[in-house]
Amino acid sequence: MEQTNLSVKSYNRDSFRVRTWCFIVLLCCSFTAFGQQLINGTVTDDQGIPIGGVSVQEKNTSNGAVTDFDGKFNITVKPGTSVLVFSYMGFKTLEKEVGEQTTITIVLKEDLQKLDEVVLIGYGSQKKADVTSAVASVKSEDFIQGNVKDAAQLIQGKVAGLTISTPSGDPTSGSQIKLRGISSLSGGSDPLVLVDGVPGSLNTVAPEDIESIDVLKDGSATAIYGTRGTNGVIIITTKSGSYNMKPTIEYNGYASLSTIARKLDFMNASDLRKRWDEGYTFIGANIRDYGADTDWLDEITRNAFSQVHNLTFRGGNESTSLTASLNYRDMEGIFLKSDNKRYTGRVNVAHSMFDNRLKSTIGFIVSEQVFNALGDGTSFNPYIYRQALIRNPTEPVKNEDGTWMERDEYFYDNPVAYIMETLGENRERNVRFDFSTSYKINDNFSAKALYARRGNSKIRGFYQTKNHVSTVKYSQGGFASRGADNFINNYGQLTLDYNQSFGKHRVSALIGYNYEDNMDEGFWVNNSNFPTDGFTYNNIGTGKWLEEGRAGMGSYKNSSKLIAFFSRVTYNFNDRYLLMASLRREGSSRFGANNKWGYFPGVSAGWRMHEESFMDSFTWLDNLKLRAGFGVTGINAGSNYQSLSGLTYSDYFLYNGEWIRQLVPNRNANPNLKWEKKEEINFGLDYGFLDGRISGTVDYYSRRTKNSLHNYSVPTPPYFYNEMVANVAEIKNSGLEILLTAIPFKTDNFQWTANFTYSANSNEIVSLSNSEFQLTNDFFDTGYASEPIQVSTHRVQEGQPIGNFFGWKSVDITEDGIWLIENRDGNIVPSTEATTEDRQVLGNGLPKSYFSWNNTVKYKNWDFNVNIRGALGYQILNFPRMYYENPTVNYNTLNSAYDKIYGKAVLGDVQRLVSYYVEDGDFVKLDNVTIGYTLPKSAFKFVENFRIYATGLNLATITGYKGIDPEVDTDGLDPGNDERDKYPSNRTFSLGINLTF
Repeated sequence: MEQTNLSVKSYNRDSFRVRTWCFIVLLCCSFTAFGQQLINGTVTDDQGIPIGGVSVQEKNTSNGAVTDFDGKFNITVKPGTSVLVFSYMGFKTLEKEVGEQTTITIVLKEDLQKLDEVVLIGYGSQKKADVTSAVASVKSEDFIQGNVKDAAQLIQGKVAGLTISTPSGDPTSGSQIKLRGISSLSGGSDPLVLVDGVPGSLNTVAPEDIESIDVLKDGSATAIYGTRGTNGVIIITTKSGSYNMKPTIEYNGYASLSTIARKLDFMNASDLRKRWDEGYTFIGANIRDYGADTDWLDEITRNAFSQVHNLTFRGGNESTSLTASLNYRDMEGIFLKSDNKRYTGRVNVAHSMFDNRLKSTIGFIVSEQVFNALGDGTSFNPYIYRQALIRNPTEPVKNEDGTWMERDEYFYDNPVAYIMETLGENRERNVRFDFSTSYKINDNFSAKALYARRGNSKIRGFYQTKNHVSTVKYSQGGFASRGADNFINNYGQLTLDYNQSFGKHRVSALIGYNYEDNMDEGFWVNNSNFPTDGFTYNNIGTGKWLEEGRAGMGSYKNSSKLIAFFSRVTYNFNDRYLLMASLRREGSSRFGANNKWGYFPGVSAGWRMHEESFMDSFTWLDNLKLRAGFGVTGINAGSNYQSLSGLTYSDYFLYNGEWIRQLVPNRNANPNLKWEKKEEINFGLDYGFLDGRISGTVDYYSRRTKNSLHNYSVPTPPYFYNEMVANVAEIKNSGLEILLTAIPFKTDNFQWTANFTYSANSNEIVSLSNSEFQLTNDFFDTGYASEPIQVSTHRVQEGQPIGNFFGWKSVDITEDGIWLIENRDGNIVPSTEATTEDRQVLGNGLPKSYFSWNNTVKYKNWDFNVNIRGALGYQILNFPRMYYENPTVNYNTLNSAYDKIYGKAVLGDVQRLVSYYVEDGDFVKLDNVTIGYTLPKSAFKFVENFRIYATGLNLATITGYKGIDPEVDTDGLDPGNDERDKYPSNRTFSLGINLTF
């Protein structure tokens, strides 16, 4: 009995403890519940359409959420006093007091002016409304779609003044970029490319992995980048996750088919036999009928298939965000064995600590590119294309015994054999690691550190077999080449930012330090006459050229450094008066001993006129801002060690029975060598009318490049070498840029957005000499038409624009087909009597203006994009016509070679550079057409977005030019040369899908 009572007491005691703990837990939960408020809500636009991806942030805290695909969200906040901030790109930010509500509906208004949109500038960002320089921004939704080569082609025709062209169809070639004309004689025209703040290239990341591209155009914007800012700055921002972002998987992929956009009209077998029947006799290639009917171009080309796949994962919680992407690009070229495969992986992790004061990011980018090598170190050998054009179409590809059909003619080889008996591969690996950390010291100050290391390694192999024409015709016995290159870059950056608002004043300031070093090294070797083809280029030491002392080899190594200190201040008074000033002090290892450091200032100002009280009556005016800026930028001096004297070994010579190499000078020291200095002034106007239905910019600029580098002849003695690179020349550019964006129609289900750009540029060589370094004349010739013409194509002359064609002006033809030339005295003489002194300017290869018209139409779930581009006011030297529109040559020709010139006679003269082949290049291109359809949300419950689309690139061209494509090479000092061996441009059709899970 006593034992039973004890058990009951024990049970009661335990039961009491359980009830007590349950009460305590419930009480804590109650206090917690009373201390928190759960909010459920929906975010839509003013049409009632839900908006996914909207950031919902409890003001002044790190607490946040993101709306789902249906615009829904839930967030737990402090009750009573909390304020939620809703923000989404393209919409005005909205703040909402929660009060006692538990369910709220938010309607965001479109920000058609996008004045609160943030654009990237040097080492930072600004609101678009506060920008005082010429800066353009293009977001991913406005990118060109389809089979693009690199990041630049995404914004082709989208930025006024930025010319992007793809004159070559080679899948390994990139875009040509030119901003506001040519500013250097030898420094190139490529802009500085930054990928997430780190110097890189247009291929650092896959185009499908890019979120936005910002372009800094004028000197006031680019001065903070010093010696790399002259040709503009392209800032690429990749897709990234964000804090409190739900996990998202995006897939973008497409398949493409490419064909030759246009073929030259060469004689086929029937055409050639017709000429023989007409009594024409030939020597060389077309000496007789070999009985076949071969389309040589068709034998070495194909309809090229390409595919691209991109997978991106993004997500984040309160303190960490993650982005990972994988991209695969398999691009076939239209020529056999012409291809390009690229694999790219990217991982980016961001972490926030100490109440979001300390934020750190670690990123990795790894890529590998692999392509066949039909040339020694190159993807395609243009000589093969030439041979397909000039080959006798009655010749068979192979002889009856199965060997390749070859003939012992000068520079006349079987193009099919050339491809099939060539083996090669180029492989390139790129690795980039970057780490950045920023710390918010207080409400006004923040510091950031960035370090990045990039590595690029290339290895190449090339082999021509024993059945290659080099063996068949020249007894080479197989030829192998091998080489490797390695590049390493270290980049470091420290910045301190200051931001302060007081009353109507806003001030921001930046100071920073920048360090960069580069190292290049590599080697190459070749050999010939191998015992077997079995090893190709993988056992290069077995070739007999090595024993005979005929094998080639070489190696190199060089390095350079850049160090800079920079600062910037911006000031905003009452959102009306804006000012920005920057200064960079930069040192380069390439500069001479007397000029190790350079200074690069920039200043710009803006006036937001529409904010003035006297503009209140103009209710239809949304934005009117005047801008003016001045900046000094540069181009780094020459090549590595150009300021130092140099020695090299000459060729061997025989002395007393011994082969000796002599050490001789090859470069003079120039302690005064420095950067090319470009001074630029820019005036701009930003405008917006009718609630953002019409907006745009207008910019006028004038830039002058001083101390431009050129190679000058110098006397020996006192100099050791007869040439020297010096800062002497001066170049002037000026131009106008216009951007107009309009929304002509907008309803609940339909919207048409049109974008028009126009740019015009003129340039002039102000001077080429000074008192110390002088040319023999006030000009020099450049460009080249190879044999049998063998003459320069362009003249660069003081007082004249860059790009002038220079040759004989043909005005007529004699009855026997000889050109009649206008000589320097204005008299008409036969070409046989004309001299080199009779040459004159025949046109210019740089377009005077460019334009584009981009249209986006959206109807319910359909979207339709049309992009049109064009260029005006320039000429092209048509090399194919100059070489092949001539019946006197020893190989196959264009059919037009037998047309009467000027309606008088068939040409009977030798090949010459005459104005007859300089044609107007003006063109209008239907550049890109895309039609897409986004499936309704109800189609797939687990898919947030599913879009399918079809697109075409380079679809049609309106031009009077008789060549393949009027969009020719405009780089360098010989623009407008349509080379006869150029890889033809393509027309491409693609089918793709965009998926978001």
